[in-house]
Formats: sequence, structure tokens, C-alpha cells
Amino acid sequence: MTSSWHILILSCLAAYLLGSIPFAVVSSRLFRLADPRTYGSGNPGATNVLRSGNRKAAIFTLVGDAGKGAVAVLAARLPGLSEFDIGLVALAVLIGHIFPVFLKFKGGKGVATAAGALLALSFWVGLATLATWLVMAKISRYSSLGALAAALSAPFWLLLLEDDGPIGIIILFAVILLATHRSNIARLLSGKEGKISSRH
Repeated sequence: MTSSWHILILSCLAAYLLGSIPFAVVSSRLFRLADPRTYGSGNPGATNVLRSGNRKAAIFTLVGDAGKGAVAVLAARLPGLSEFDIGLVALAVLIGHIFPVFLKFKGGKGVATAAGALLALSFWVGLATLATWLVMAKISRYSSLGALAAALSAPFWLLLLEDDGPIGIIILFAVILLATHRSNIARLLSGKEGKISSRH
């Protein structure tokens, strides 16, 4: 079904604003922690919040960031948007997280938000991708390496598990996540990347 342009534009705008909510900053204020942009990697994301030593704040951040991705996609299904347009909404919420208007367009790297959106777009593909991240992160102790492996695996999981799916959007997700992890890739190659830890 062809979606009207005004509904699509409003949906993408709402998704972008939802994606812009910085749950890392919100959770840090709720738990009376330092702003996550002032320590560790400086990234407003769950992994960096974990470096504060407060696991509850990190979990809150993770759930919030993933939740906004899922909510944006699920809400986009209500007005009867086409699958392609829903993919654009998913892209909008991811862009909102990476370039949030509330943080002067300097946001997180998008892993949790992409995971939430992917789970809502295609549950089994999202679950397989999430499992890839967990296994790789557990084995390597590098959150970034887990994220990169998950991003690269997502298109293959889609081809394996579904006959038809938003392959273009998922490939674009992978490209965006590779781009946001450029510095991590450089540190991994040089052996300077920090491992997962609950401390500074």
C-alpha cells in the first residue's frame, strides 16, 4: 500500500526525535553519575555508562536505546506504512541516536538502537544478530568487535532466515555502524581498544 507523503514525513520526524533522546545522559542523571561524555570513551552509550561501575544505569541505558528503536518501528506499522517506508522510519530513529538534536548532533554509535529497530523489523533476524554480538563480545571481551561482527552478519542472517525482507535497509544499517566505529576499528588494529569492564 502506498503511504501518503505527509504521514511518512511525520513518522520519520517523530522517529528522529525519539532517537535523539540520550538515554545514557538521562540514566546518568537519574543515578547521579557523571555525564558519560566526560569519561571513558566519551560516547553516550550503554558500554561507556558501564565504565561508571553502575550496572543498573548501564542496563537502563541499553533498554532505553534499544527500546526507542523498537518503538519507532512498531509505531510506524500503525498507520499502515509500506515495508519500505517502515525501513525509512527505522533509519530515521538510528540517525536520531547518532546525530541527536538534543546533544548538538553528537550522539552514540547506534548499536543498541539499531538492534531494537532490527528486532521490530524482523524478530528472528534481530535475535540472531543480537546472539552474534553477545557471543563475539563474550569471547573477545571487546564490545566494539561484537558490534562489528553483528552488523556484518545481519544481512546474511536475513538472507538465511527470510525469503523476503528489508535487505537494503539492513545493509545500510551495517554500513552506518561500520562508519560510527571507525575509531574503534583503528584501535582494534593497533591493539589499543579497551575491553568490556565495569570500571574506568
